[in-house]
Amino acid sequence: MAIRWIDRAAKGETKPRKRERCASRLEAHEAFIDAIIEDHKDTTLDEMVVCLADERAVKIGRSALSAWLRSRGWTFKKGPHMHWSRNVRAC
Repeated sequence: MAIRWIDRAAKGETKPRKRERCASRLEAHEAFIDAIIEDHKDTTLDEMVVCLADERAVKIGRSALSAWLRSRGWTFKKGPHMHWSRNVRAC
């Protein structure tokens, strides 16, 4: 690896090359995944993994699905739980 860097520097290439993004198996199913999220706002990653396996025959792990969703701007954050003795949400 270092030898390639030295060779590139000798040729005048001083900036790092742009990294290419690997294509994901989920790229072809992006519209399907978006539809799952839009139809069921409270769906979990585990449910999405099962749905992809059952309906699209795509076997993928929960963490890989989570990383793919985060790379497209989808974030899933739960709000704070309400204390059992309060009538309003704790912020």
